[in-house]
Amino acid sequence: MSKEIIENGEAILGVEFGSTRIKALLIDGEHNVIASGDHEWENQYDNGIWTYSLDAIWNGLQDAYRKLTIDAKDKYDAQVTQLKAIGFSAMMHGYMAFDASDELLVPFRTWRNSITGEAAGRLTDLFGFNIPERWSISHLYQAILNGEEHVNRIKFQTTLAGYIHWKLSGEKVLGVGEASGMFPIDPGTCQFDAGMVEKFDVLLEQKSLPYKLLDIFPKVLVAGDKAGTLTEEGAKLLDPTGTLQAGAPMCPPEGDAGTGMTATNSVRRRTGNVSAGTSVFSMVVLEENLKKVHPELDVVTTPDGSAVAMVHCNNCTSDLNAWVGLFKEFADAIGADVDMGQIFGTLYKNALNGDTDGGDILAYNYLSGENITGLSEGRPMVIRTPNSRWNLANFMRVHLYSAFATLKIGNDILFKEEGVEADKIYGHGGIFKTKGVAQQILADALNTPISVMETAGEGGAWGIAVLAAYMMDRSDGESLADYLDNKVFAGETGTELSPDPSGVKGFDVFIEKYKAGLAAQRAAVESVTA
Repeated sequence: MSKEIIENGEAILGVEFGSTRIKALLIDGEHNVIASGDHEWENQYDNGIWTYSLDAIWNGLQDAYRKLTIDAKDKYDAQVTQLKAIGFSAMMHGYMAFDASDELLVPFRTWRNSITGEAAGRLTDLFGFNIPERWSISHLYQAILNGEEHVNRIKFQTTLAGYIHWKLSGEKVLGVGEASGMFPIDPGTCQFDAGMVEKFDVLLEQKSLPYKLLDIFPKVLVAGDKAGTLTEEGAKLLDPTGTLQAGAPMCPPEGDAGTGMTATNSVRRRTGNVSAGTSVFSMVVLEENLKKVHPELDVVTTPDGSAVAMVHCNNCTSDLNAWVGLFKEFADAIGADVDMGQIFGTLYKNALNGDTDGGDILAYNYLSGENITGLSEGRPMVIRTPNSRWNLANFMRVHLYSAFATLKIGNDILFKEEGVEADKIYGHGGIFKTKGVAQQILADALNTPISVMETAGEGGAWGIAVLAAYMMDRSDGESLADYLDNKVFAGETGTELSPDPSGVKGFDVFIEKYKAGLAAQRAAVESVTA
């Protein structure tokens, strides 16, 4: 069956550019994954900027797609020549600005850069709306405030997902969820907020710049809209062998937040999800507007335009993965025949044997700065006292705690100060693959039940493929929420874990020490040169 689906051009391709992995997969008409491929990559810290080169972007995409075609050939002896539909997703925010010749003006500035504090603060005051440092508009305005020469020559600005989509389809568009990480969206129109656009245009005029904001920003589309087709040039960019044919319809490119909501069936109001990878963020779909502006809370949208409160943290699993990698090096050094999956599983499961307060050990996972805790840079570190209960279980437990600590600080504002409620919160991302470990720790951190679906490990690549399927298959007037409920998940609710009272209490003890210990992290940033 899968062989025929692939050979008849009925498979749908979803690709997501994560921070450390580019994943490509094919789904069938029942939304099942039938082939996949991936490519590992890593950002570079170049001249004070976190970036990925254009060569890394295209080489990574082509490698992930090539591995997908090999997987299809190995499994089914099938060759991918046509596709029913395509969707692209990527990490949100950042800054990609192009000139009249479609040349990138400055290296891609990713979401990870905390270099736009002045711009974000000014825009937040101007709009009366929280504008985070990583948002695309913050990067643009900071470049303007810095007097950077290139800003006079901008003809188009977009995100990574928008860039890939543009080059493969020729269309300068974004899905509304991704667009909401560039500039505030009016949920009533699902377009960039007109009043705020007008205010920003005044700033552009004051700087004598030769454009208005909407002249250089992409067009905003919503889930279900057609967003162009794969061109001949795009097909060759994706598949340099020339085997893939042009013509496949493409759905609006989305960010990892929107695909995460889709992949966890949490686009309906009073639902939420936590996406945990290199960064971690929670999303709760709002019933009404927040009472006040909080720098810790972003307001973005679902792929179909509903307002969402987002707590975004720049750091999550990178330091944790580095420690697990160190244990793998030790295993290799003593000749132990174990793979990374075994090491992750063993260490994670052992963490549940640790003390609920972490044994009086602190870990900070900050490879980069964190807006929520007021740090422009990070220095990963572990702190213990002479009386700390130093053992492997506690060591791993505090690193899992650290992965979610900053997220908890932001969500305490959302749930306790704003009084926002969620009926369901889903977790997704690789950290949840070891069943019952990170899921339980997150439930304790947020003091709310957390569900994880079988699709959790597939993440955003699957989510964007589902959005492409929605574009092709939905009934007239069928909402995205109804499509997900009725045709994708069909009653699946995942495995739910409730908070453990002792774990909640222990995490609360840990988080108070964690917040007090941030002074040491700040001192490390000031005294230890990166």
